[in-house]
Amino acid sequence: MSDQDLVERAKAGDQTAFERLVVDNQNKVYSLCVRLTGDREEGADLAQEAFLRAWQALPSFQGESSFSTWVYRLATNVCIDFLRRQARRREVAPVQSIDDEELSWTEPADWEQDPHRQLERAELNRAVSQGLERLPDHHRQVLVMRELSGLSYQEIGDALALDLGTVKSRIARARLALRKILLEDGNFSDSPTSKPSKGTEGR
Repeated sequence: MSDQDLVERAKAGDQTAFERLVVDNQNKVYSLCVRLTGDREEGADLAQEAFLRAWQALPSFQGESSFSTWVYRLATNVCIDFLRRQARRREVAPVQSIDDEELSWTEPADWEQDPHRQLERAELNRAVSQGLERLPDHHRQVLVMRELSGLSYQEIGDALALDLGTVKSRIARARLALRKILLEDGNFSDSPTSKPSKGTEGR
């Protein structure tokens, strides 16, 4: 039975058909939520929430995209909402220990043993998270999907119903906007390799 057939049956109230759709897509949705949040437990809860929203919104699903793409988009929005709430909590929370769980915006490699490096990374993660919160939703969304979850341009386009050109330009603008925020807050400096000074050119 095709996904389209399952969707039609689920829209008619067949819970077994919807359960089949969940089983077929749960691993992909769970993986996305974990990559977006960096937390397996939260990812599992958010994946369940995404499928709940899918069930509630199923009558309005027009089938313009596949069910998997549609629920993928719902899961992304659920995670974006979660990250937004987390960022707001961090803004009003007391200073945290570097041992606290952080939203990692760097590669998930082992932390270096140098405590100064750990502190720098924790502060950078916090600065990026706060800067991200100040971006418009459409910029925040594509940056999270690209930089945090590592999705391809095609995957982002499929999830958000955007063409590749729009995805690429939106990500480029979002990166520039975030860079500007970090520069203004003093949390980022231009690399000398990207903008060499007269005294360093040619070295």
